[in-house]
Amino acid sequence: MDIQIATLADFAADYNGKLVISGTFDTLVARAVPVVHPQCSLALRFCFTPEDIGRHKLSINIINEDGESLDPNNMPIEPEFEVQLPKGTPFLTRNIIMNLQGLKFDAAGIYSIDLGIDGEILMRVPLRILQVDQAGQPVVA
Repeated sequence: MDIQIATLADFAADYNGKLVISGTFDTLVARAVPVVHPQCSLALRFCFTPEDIGRHKLSINIINEDGESLDPNNMPIEPEFEVQLPKGTPFLTRNIIMNLQGLKFDAAGIYSIDLGIDGEILMRVPLRILQVDQAGQPVVA
């Protein structure tokens, strides 16, 4: 199982198997914290091969620098899914788009979106929350 694409974006959609991503980012700039980001999308593209056939559990968890969930009441998100490949198919790709609304970041710093399968972290997508002053200069804590 391979994650070919994992990114945060302003918008993402799946159009008949084509992953459309607009405005990918890794930094949010804020004048004050806590800050709430109104809406974004987590865009994922998986590639499955015959050895991936079977039932799996995906794990998505947004964590802070201390490894704590951004929203412990609702994370990690852990949907289960079944991988099946038609006979003679060498690989199969699938897109997953997760729309995220009202993400609250209590402090500036480094966060990450941990993506795991069956209890193993496969990828960590970094996200930096940068606090700036009125002149747009970084605030040093």
